[in-house]
Amino acid sequence: MSVHPTAARRRLLLRGLAAAPLGIGLGGASAAARAAAPRALSFSHTHTGERLHAVYFADGAYRPEALAEVQHLLRDFRTGEAHAIDVALLDTLHALCGACGGRAFEIISGYRSPGTNAMLRRTGGGGVARRSLHMDGRAIDVRLVGVDTARLRDAAKVLGRGGVGYYRESDFVHLDTGRPRSW
Repeated sequence: MSVHPTAARRRLLLRGLAAAPLGIGLGGASAAARAAAPRALSFSHTHTGERLHAVYFADGAYRPEALAEVQHLLRDFRTGEAHAIDVALLDTLHALCGACGGRAFEIISGYRSPGTNAMLRRTGGGGVARRSLHMDGRAIDVRLVGVDTARLRDAAKVLGRGGVGYYRESDFVHLDTGRPRSW
């Protein structure tokens, strides 16, 4: 079976995009220096209108005050309940932002309380897992400003850091820190 040249070029591009924020194959700074480099994210919440730019990792450590700001922004906007957000999820967002060249993430859903999750299962028409990783602060539904959601999905799948769901009709991508899988 032969692979169409366009498909092969696309796969190569996606692998390169996913590897770029990790420093794979890049000269210059050492891997340790790249790992210790500051990491920042910008967000805009579609339901609350809140915006945040946070340097959540600096000087080789996660910054508790910035993580608290992110946790507040990603709270269940229906109930106000907040939950710690998995830093691996933030690192995935950071890698994707670098790979895709986006500016800020539009948040559709971050943390989801068990009550909200149950309500969405009853009224949302399917697609909401009973044991959603949103309830553990390990999932987020996003768009990346300036980046087509299909491109964001493809880059996330190449990155291979967790679950990737693509909701074309609603124009967002679900990302989580569970086992790598896609739908």
